[in-house]
Amino acid sequence: MVEETRGKLVRAARKAFAEKGYAASSMDDFTAEAGLTRGALYHNFGDKKGLLQAVIDQLDAEILVRMRAARERAATPWQGLLDESIAYLEMALEPEIQRIMLLDGPAVLGDPSRWPNQSACLRATAQTIEELIEAGTIRSVDAEAAARLLNGAALNAALWIAAADDPPAVLAKAVEAFRRLAEGLLKMEP
Repeated sequence: MVEETRGKLVRAARKAFAEKGYAASSMDDFTAEAGLTRGALYHNFGDKKGLLQAVIDQLDAEILVRMRAARERAATPWQGLLDESIAYLEMALEPEIQRIMLLDGPAVLGDPSRWPNQSACLRATAQTIEELIEAGTIRSVDAEAAARLLNGAALNAALWIAAADDPPAVLAKAVEAFRRLAEGLLKMEP
C-alpha cells in the first residue's frame, strides 16, 4: 500500500513538473491527480522538495539504464565510454529531462554534482577508465580525477543544452567538444 501511494504521487508530480514546472505545480495538483490527501504527500515525502527528489531519482534511474544500453551497444570499451556520455547529452533535448532534471532540479536542490546519484555514476566511469588504462587504450592517469572531469564536462554540457535558445545546435557543439576533450586521454589518435 505504501509503495502504491508513493508511486501514485511520484507519477502525478512527474507529470505536473514536466508540464508546468516545479514553481507552477502545487501539492494540490499532485494529490488531486493521485486521488490522495496532502497528509499522504507529507507522510511519504515530507514536502514538495522531497517529492521532486523522488521524481529526479526515478528519472535518473531511467537515464542510467539508457546510458548503460548505449555503452553496451558499442564495439569497443572506449567507444562505449563516449557513447554513454553522448547519450546523456542527447537526453538533454528531451523536454521532461530538460525541465525536471536540468532546469528545476538544480534550481531547487542545488548543484547536481552533489546529488546522491552522482557517486554511483562516478564509480562506474572511474572503473571504465581503469579498465581502459589496463588495456592500453588511454594514458596512465588518476581514474577518479579523469572520471570527475569527464562527468563534470558532460553534466555542464547537458545544463548548457537544456538552457539554450537552440538546444540542438548546442548539442552538436557540445558533442564535438566532448569528443575532443575525451580523446586527449587516448594513447593514440582515434
